[in-house]
Amino acid sequence: VQLQASGGGLVQAGGSLRLSCVASGGTFSNYSMGWFRQAPGKERELGAAISWSGEGTAYAGSVKGRFTISRDNAQNTAYLQMNSLKPEDTAVYYCAAEPSTAVVAGLYSYWGQGTQVTVSS
Repeated sequence: VQLQASGGGLVQAGGSLRLSCVASGGTFSNYSMGWFRQAPGKERELGAAISWSGEGTAYAGSVKGRFTISRDNAQNTAYLQMNSLKPEDTAVYYCAAEPSTAVVAGLYSYWGQGTQVTVSS
């Protein structure tokens, strides 16, 4: 499966962005999806994950309550709605897919290119 992430940009603190990840070349509903981020000088971290059906989700503590992961299997797209953005959310955001029915918090096999999110103070 190939993944194409988009929706990043520059936003002021307190603002919102919605990232999209469009999948192609596979049966999207066979994959659990995750959104990762990597800030300069830091390791990549999982921000949110969603099961194949969308019924199961998981969030890192740093984004819980502010970010919402969702998916539309008919549109082969996963989303990350980011609200109340903070300067520390500045990072390159990546979407990833793993063949699984469960929420995946570990390794992912397929990755999209990153999209830059910059939050100004």
